[in-house]
Amino acid sequence: MRSPASAIAWEFRQRHRLGLIALFAYAVALVLIKLTVLEPGEPLNLDDSHALAAVVMVPLSTTFMYFLGVFSFGFDGDLTARQSMYPSRLFTLPITTRALAGWPMLYGVLAVAALLLGAASFVRWKTVGDLVLFDVQPWLAVPLLWPAALGAVFMAWTQVLTWMPYGLPGLRVVVAVFWLMTLDAAVIVALEYKVPDPVLVALLLPQLPLAYLAACFAVARARRGEAPDWRGVFTGLGGIASSLMSRRGHFASPAQAHLWFEWRRHGWSLPVWVGLLLPFELGLLFLARDEPEVLVFYTLLGVLLTPPVMASFVATTLSRPGTGARDDFGLSPFLATRPMTSVALIVPTLKAAMWSTLAAWGLVLLAIPLGLTWTGTLPVVIDWGSGMAEFFGPTRAVVVSGLILAGLMGWTWRRLVQRLCIGLTGRERLIKGTSFLSLSFLVVVAPFLQWLNDDSAARTAFLNGIPLILAVLVCVKVSAAAWIAMRLHDGRLIGQRALVGGAAAWLASVLILYALLVWFVQTPHIARYFLLLIAILQIPLARLSAAPLALAWNRHR
Repeated sequence: MRSPASAIAWEFRQRHRLGLIALFAYAVALVLIKLTVLEPGEPLNLDDSHALAAVVMVPLSTTFMYFLGVFSFGFDGDLTARQSMYPSRLFTLPITTRALAGWPMLYGVLAVAALLLGAASFVRWKTVGDLVLFDVQPWLAVPLLWPAALGAVFMAWTQVLTWMPYGLPGLRVVVAVFWLMTLDAAVIVALEYKVPDPVLVALLLPQLPLAYLAACFAVARARRGEAPDWRGVFTGLGGIASSLMSRRGHFASPAQAHLWFEWRRHGWSLPVWVGLLLPFELGLLFLARDEPEVLVFYTLLGVLLTPPVMASFVATTLSRPGTGARDDFGLSPFLATRPMTSVALIVPTLKAAMWSTLAAWGLVLLAIPLGLTWTGTLPVVIDWGSGMAEFFGPTRAVVVSGLILAGLMGWTWRRLVQRLCIGLTGRERLIKGTSFLSLSFLVVVAPFLQWLNDDSAARTAFLNGIPLILAVLVCVKVSAAAWIAMRLHDGRLIGQRALVGGAAAWLASVLILYALLVWFVQTPHIARYFLLLIAILQIPLARLSAAPLALAWNRHR
C-alpha cells in the first residue's frame, strides 16, 4: 500500500465491497425513480409523501446501522468482551497509531455525513423544467446540517467506545448506551428549547476532535495489548461473586455449556445494537410530532423494523463457524473436534438466537411507550388504536396486533438463523454469492414496486399470478425439505423419530397459523387455499433443517 489512507480504505473496500456496491446501486435507483416518476414542475402531494418516506426513511435507517457496524468494526468482535474490538490484524501494519485511529474515523464520519446530507437533499430536490432545485417541501421541513453533524458525532463516539478496552465484561455495553443516550438527550433538549440550527451544529462539531483524541488513546492501549481486569475489585463484596463464577464453571450437560458459549460469542450483539439505535430513532419523534401524523407512523415503523434489519447484519457473524479456522469461512478445530453431534451443536445456536431475539424486542417494547410519552405523540397512537378497534372490533384488533408483533419477532429470529445453512457450509463462493443475490434483490425491489404502481396492466397480471407464484414456492420448499430429510436420515444425523416429530411440530404450527388467518379473514374474496399457502411459507422448514447438514459437510471437508 502506498499510504496509510489507502491501506485502511482497502480494508473497508475489500471486506464490504458487495454491500457498498448495493448501496450505490440503490442510490442510483432512487434518483432514477424520482426523475421518472415525478412530472416536471409537479409539487409533491400527501400521497407522494407516503411513498417518499417509505423509500427514504427505511433505507436511511438501514444504511446508518450498516455504517455503524462497518466503520466501528462492530461486526468483527464481541461487544461484551473486555478487549478492544479493533481488529488485531491491523496492528501489524507499518503505520502510526494516529493513522490507525484517524483514517477509519474519517471514513466513517464522512460516510455518515454524506448519507444524511444526501437523504435531506433528496427530500428537498424537485424539478422545474430542465432545472433541479432544492427546496423544503411544505409537508416536511427537513433540516440539512445538524442531522449530518449529529450522525458524524454519533459515529465517532461509537468508534471510540467499541475500540476502548474495559476492565469488566459487558462494561462496554453500559458505557456506550449511557454515553450515546446522553448525546441524543442533549440534542433533543436543544430542539425542545428551539436552539437555532447553526448553534446546534457549533455545539456538535467540536466533539469530533475530542473523539479523535479518545480514539488514539483507545487504539494505543489496544495495540500494546492492554486490557485492564477489574474483576478482583469486587471480591470483597462477599461470596456472591465467587459462587456465581463457580456456578458458571459447571454445566449440567454439554448442550448447556455450548449454549453459554454461543451466548457469549453472539447473544449480546443484537440487543446491544438495537439498544444503541433506539434513542437515535425515537428522537425523530420530536421532529415528527409537529408534522403530519404519517411521519409518526413511519418513525415507529422504522423502530419496529430495527430488530429484523439488525438481525440480518448480526447473522453474518452468527453463521460463521468460529475463529481459528484455516480460512475465513472454514470450521475451527475447536468446534470440529468437539465430542458432540452436528445436531447437538446447532440446537444451542438456535436457542441463543431465540434469547437474543427476546432481549432485543424487550428493549423495543420498553422504549416505544417511553419515547411516545416523552415526545407527546402517545395520543396519536392511541387514536390509531381506537380507530383500529372500531374497524376490526376489539377482539380482532388485539389478535391482529399480537399477530403483527409475533410475526416481527419470528421474522427477527428467522433472519438470525436462516443464514446458518449457507454460512456453515464453509464454501466462500456460495456464501458471498448468496449475499450478493440478497443485496441485489433489495436494490431492485423498490423500482419493481414502483413499476407495478405505475403500470395498471402489469399490476393486474401480477396480482392475478400471486396464487400461482405462492404455489410454486410451496412446491419448491416442500421438495427441498423432503430431500434434506432424506439426506439427514441417510447420513445418520437425525433419527426417524426426531424427523417425524419435527415434521409433526411444523405441521401443527402451519395449521395453527392457518386457523388464525381463517378466523381473521372472513371474506369470500380470499380463497382458503391462498391462506394455507401463506401459512406454509411463513413457518421455516427447509433452510433450518439444512443447518445440521451444512455443518456436517463443513466438519468433514
